[in-house]
Amino acid sequence: MRQRAPIYTSVILAILSVLANMKTANATDIKNRFGEYLDEARSEPLIVHRNGRKVAVLLSWGEYARLSALEDAWWAARANAAEAEGGYLGPEKSMEALLSLLHEREK
Repeated sequence: MRQRAPIYTSVILAILSVLANMKTANATDIKNRFGEYLDEARSEPLIVHRNGRKVAVLLSWGEYARLSALEDAWWAARANAAEAEGGYLGPEKSMEALLSLLHEREK
């Protein structure tokens, strides 16, 4: 079995940690007290419910940037692993492979 990259584990743990500790509010409350909830989202994410279903997450720009950076690092780690294993084609060969597949479907 292939070992998962450390960054992959970090991303999963970060997401689980955030989800486990998130506050919730319904969409109507958020609509009526939007400014208060924006202030609250600056310190922690908030799950938005509508009709009993989770529909959105309100989070600070800083938290969004942090999660985006984790995702970018995860994809970079996957690309590096693929390149190390010889499974990375590079942009030119990738384009050739895609065009070849496209032309096969046209036949």
